Amino acid sequence: MPTHEQRKWVRHSANDMLAIVARIGDYPQFLPWCTGARIRSREETPEGEIIVADLLVAFKMFRETFTSRVTVDHARKTINVEYLNGPFKYLTNRWVFESNADGSCIIDFNIDFEFKNRALQLLISAVFGEAVRRMVGAFEARADALYK
Repeated sequence: MPTHEQRKWVRHSANDMLAIVARIGDYPQFLPWCTGARIRSREETPEGEIIVADLLVAFKMFRETFTSRVTVDHARKTINVEYLNGPFKYLTNRWVFESNADGSCIIDFNIDFEFKNRALQLLISAVFGEAVRRMVGAFEARADALYK
């Protein structure tokens, strides 16, 4: 089903970009189609943290809430998203932030999912690549606004 991988250079540090992606509660402020976010739990780990969160996503006439477990690993500069509940048959998502010597970073993002609702799957599939590019761009724009 829809799968997308994107590698993108950004002028911001890997740590700054990881911090923005890890701030799930801020998503409705800048992320396209995200209209709500609720942190259910947050657990500190030796590597970083594990966050269980609900996201409310609205696209055209569809409004869906889904729950994910987000594992943030500061040492490895990775974020892994594990789907727990909602409108998907499955969803996997991984962020890797590679530091560059000049203080910039490369974002390596991949996502794979399938909706349970066939109509929603067909609708999203038609615009999926552009939607992911806009989403990754929204994180970069957020970094531009926060880290001028």
